[in-house]
Amino acid sequence: MKITNVQKTSYPECRFIGKKYGDEDRACNGTFGSYWGEWFEKGWFAPLEKMGGLAEAGDSYIGLCRCASEFEYWIGMFFPAGTDAPEGYVYIDLPAKDYGVCWLFDKEDSGELYGMDAHKRSVAAVEEHGMSVKPNGYTFELYNCPRFTTPDEHGNVILDYAVEIN
Repeated sequence: MKITNVQKTSYPECRFIGKKYGDEDRACNGTFGSYWGEWFEKGWFAPLEKMGGLAEAGDSYIGLCRCASEFEYWIGMFFPAGTDAPEGYVYIDLPAKDYGVCWLFDKEDSGELYGMDAHKRSVAAVEEHGMSVKPNGYTFELYNCPRFTTPDEHGNVILDYAVEIN
């Protein structure tokens, strides 16, 4: 995996709508990958897509994480503050925040785009670019269209990995 871009990005106050998972929900090698498959299989993104996402995130699917008093992993999308959540979904309101965003470049199935190694490398890259990472802040994987959804001629994609900064 290679980091091809690092930049600061600001998000306004927003609402994340989706489903929440915790450490007890970890599956296949301690990850949440099987839940993503469940989301696609059961069509859980469809109601969210119809609502139109937050402009700063496009209509991207998001894997939102935070490790504070307990670990949280959310699958869903960002929306403008105050957006109503459809029945069966939960939400979390987020204040305006700045993030250091890394573009992680590799094949989707390489196993290198996800997990603690990708997180640690992203944090290091953000700090190398002069940004201060917020302890216990939010991180998220943003599955951007077309960077992530359209592989290049060698089968590589770009996963946006964001780390909350001070």
